[in-house]
This record gives sequence, C-alpha cells and structure tokens, in this order.
Amino acid sequence: MTRPDGELSPPFEVIEPAAWRAPIIFNSPHSGSVYPHEFLTASRIDLAALRRSEDSFMDELIGGLSARGFPIIRVNFPRSYVDVNREPYELDPRMFSGRLPSFANTRSMRVAGGLGTIPRVVGDGQEIYRERLSVNDALGRIEALYKPYHRALRRLINKAHQAFGAVILVDCHSMPSIGISRDEPRRPDVVIGDRYGTSCASRLPDTVEQTMAGLGYSVGRNKPYAGGFITEHYGNPASGLHTIQLELNRAIYMDERRRERGPRFAQVVADFAALADALAEIPLTDLGPFQAAAE
Repeated sequence: MTRPDGELSPPFEVIEPAAWRAPIIFNSPHSGSVYPHEFLTASRIDLAALRRSEDSFMDELIGGLSARGFPIIRVNFPRSYVDVNREPYELDPRMFSGRLPSFANTRSMRVAGGLGTIPRVVGDGQEIYRERLSVNDALGRIEALYKPYHRALRRLINKAHQAFGAVILVDCHSMPSIGISRDEPRRPDVVIGDRYGTSCASRLPDTVEQTMAGLGYSVGRNKPYAGGFITEHYGNPASGLHTIQLELNRAIYMDERRRERGPRFAQVVADFAALADALAEIPLTDLGPFQAAAE
C-alpha cells in the first residue's frame, strides 16, 4: 500500500510557534482527508461514505493557534485508513488473510465494533473493504504512519515537559450532531472527555466548561465520549502530563450533509482561540503535583 513518501507526504504536520506561550499542545488526529488511490480502489463504499468518519475542518479550527504561541499537530491521512487514536495493534482477525502477530489486541471493544487501528467500518457502520487485507499491509501502515505520528507527538510532549515541568495536551475531535441510537439524548455543543477525572487535573475541564458556557455553548462531560487511546495513554496527572479530549458538535460549524463550512465557522475559530487563552492563564502550580522544569 501507499507509503508516506507518495500520496501521503507529509502524513502529519507539527507546527510549532516561534516562542511557546504555554505548554499546551493542540492535536487533531482525525481530520485527515488525503485518501490514497489504492485505498479508494479497495473500498466497497465511495469517498463520501468514507468521509463520514472524518472530523472535518477540525485542523482548520485550531490551525491559527500556532500564531498565538501554541504548537499544533494534525494528521493528513484519514482515520478510516489508520486510526492513531487506538492502541498500535488493535486489529480484527476477520479483516485479514494470514495470521496476526501474537501481541495484537484482537478482543477490545473497539475491535468488536469494527473501529480498530485499521478500521473495518466507517462511523455509521458500513463495511469498508471488498476483500480481506494482507497482514503485511496492516503492519506496514502501522510502521509507516501510526508509529511516526506517535513518536512526533511524544517528542512534542517531552519538549514541553522539559521546558515547563508540565504539559496540557488538548485532543480535538468533532462528533455527529445526532447519535446512531434514537434513545440517545440531544448532544451538547461540546463534550469534554477526561476519562472520568483520571487523565488531567480537574482545573482543566472546569476551565473549558466555564469558558465555553460563557461563550454560549452547551457543555457535557464524558458522555457519549470520555476520551480514547490518546487521552488515556498520555494523560498522567501525577507526572504533570494532562490530557483532555474535546468533541465539538459538527452542526455548530459545518453543514454535515454537504460537508461545507457553516456560517458560524469564523466565530468558532475565534472561540477556540479564547479557550486557548483561558487555558494559558491557568497557573501550572494549580494543576497539582508540579515537577520543576529542567535547567
């Protein structure tokens, strides 16, 4: 399959400011929209259906934050091709011809739902592939795309931690305005995910909720999204590593059916900047155990 030196070049981008205003990193892992030709050929569904899994325009909503002193990282390949918000080897054996390595996690809830590292379905449950993939194809994608992304993210986190003694990783996503289940209540404008209080100090979700509510948004916590692999894996408040996931209701900033920017797009960009400013004003000592920055 395609390697990042072909259609997926670069596979992701890290944009650092000239000077860091605060140790706050904004991450967009699911807004990638560069679909390799070979992937489209192997898919049984069309591009429009594949794109329903995208967090469309989220990379643009946070794109201007680097000019305000905040680093950003954004993925260019689609999550339906490789999902970096999963364990590295959450793989469904039903998808592949050949035997998966023994260390693959084949029994997670995400794999059962078809949403592993190499997804079997798109967000609305449609099967992606016409035929089984080779195991080598899956492992190749993980080596070429997944692992380099996480190495880059870890480097950015380590750089902030060494300079400031603490890090705030804001993992930015968007969600469909209506859930698949009819029993699900109306989704709020913003859902904060902190793994039920385990991935970051409470000051962070409190600040997000106060800021966004003050700007007129309805805000929920942890339901229906508490945070995925990135939030859980990188969040370690006791070590000064704070991770928070933000899910933005797509109806606020885009036309979901046409996949176009909506009339409030510019306002949402401005509101994200206000949120970044509010997070930057939090004294790092308010985040709990504080590790002194390296000299």
